[in-house]
Amino acid sequence: QVQLVESGGGLVQAGGSLRLSCKAFGNIFSIYAMAWYRQAPGKQRELVASIPSGGSANYAESVKGRFTISRDNAKNTVYLQMNSLEPEDTAVYTCNADLRNMGGLRSEYWGQGTQVTVAS
Repeated sequence: QVQLVESGGGLVQAGGSLRLSCKAFGNIFSIYAMAWYRQAPGKQRELVASIPSGGSANYAESVKGRFTISRDNAKNTVYLQMNSLEPEDTAVYTCNADLRNMGGLRSEYWGQGTQVTVAS
């Protein structure tokens, strides 16, 4: 069984910074891509940033230059450094991982989500 556990959300003033973390626990053989999604009230979930096991990260246009995704493969952890936060960044942020477990099964897994609120 695999679980993704996020941390680091909270309330911050506009212009401030937050760092989200997401650690994958369990019966993991290999993690391919990891990503952060977000969903604001009344809006569809959107991809914020993704990072493959090797290669360049990708970002939504709205966060380019402000957010940085990174990963520590040894710790099965992905991070999202969010700078220059804006009220429009307020959402529930959820971690996603495309991985293969020890049994050979490849699936996508999701975290429980963490709230980020940016006050104006």
